[in-house]
Amino acid sequence: MNEESGRKRASRAPAGSEAGRAPAGSATGRAPAGSEAGRAPAGSDAGRTGLGLCSVTYRRLPAIEVARYAAHAGLEVIEWGADVHAPAEEPGTVRAVREASDRYGLACCSYGSYFRATPGELAGFPAVARAATLLGAERVRVWAGATGSGYTLPEQRHATVRCLREAARIAADHGLGLATEFHGGTLTDSVASTVRLLDEVDADHVRTYWQPPLDAPDEEALAGLAELGDRVAAVHAFSWWPGNTRLPLADREDLWTAALGMLDGRGVEALLEFVPGDDPEVLTREAATLRRAAGQSVSGRT
Repeated sequence: MNEESGRKRASRAPAGSEAGRAPAGSATGRAPAGSEAGRAPAGSDAGRTGLGLCSVTYRRLPAIEVARYAAHAGLEVIEWGADVHAPAEEPGTVRAVREASDRYGLACCSYGSYFRATPGELAGFPAVARAATLLGAERVRVWAGATGSGYTLPEQRHATVRCLREAARIAADHGLGLATEFHGGTLTDSVASTVRLLDEVDADHVRTYWQPPLDAPDEEALAGLAELGDRVAAVHAFSWWPGNTRLPLADREDLWTAALGMLDGRGVEALLEFVPGDDPEVLTREAATLRRAAGQSVSGRT
């Protein structure tokens, strides 16, 4: 996940260890030309999990340094965040970020926007879609409202659904998919509410991210991932336990090996996020753990 505040959610580490319907495109269900429907993850073979990084992991670093560290760690895809590295209202900056990606051989799998599907934001969404296109992204990460599912009034939920449908239409016009952040304080704060929301939006190119919920036992977290099934577009990979205490990914390797095993062959991405200490020097180690959990070699092949 990308969390605006930089706080992240994690699931329970067991002692001693440690995705959507086939995309179909527009808000009416047709796949836009060039959308992520039926498309392999950027920079990877068809069906293989693409391994990458969320740029918000290193907000304090310039984009060129983020790209350099990612490439040095052997990662192949990146989700560029809209808050610091690639603001939608700064197309020149976005183009420079694209150049950084190209220089280091990284494909942009996702544009990490902070669009929360509120009526007041809709007018700005075309700029978000244009920025994603400039980056060469396959999808835009969006947020499902600004309140949790248990605190959202019916009319608020309906408004969020309408905004997501319109954003999906705009995204489809740009050949893009959407994926909601799986996160507390939104309408995708649980598996059940996420499934309900995706059903209500009713656009096959609108999917969801996944991450292990805060302090949930591994079995519970993995059961939720299984329920979401092929509605999952990508996962944000991190290791927090207990609460938001950051651990090396290896401390949760059993969880991630199981999760990525469930997703193998679906063409999703697994994106590292919020590593211990925000330290770029640990990225190679964290990427090696992620690669091992995915059953891949440095070349990316099993």
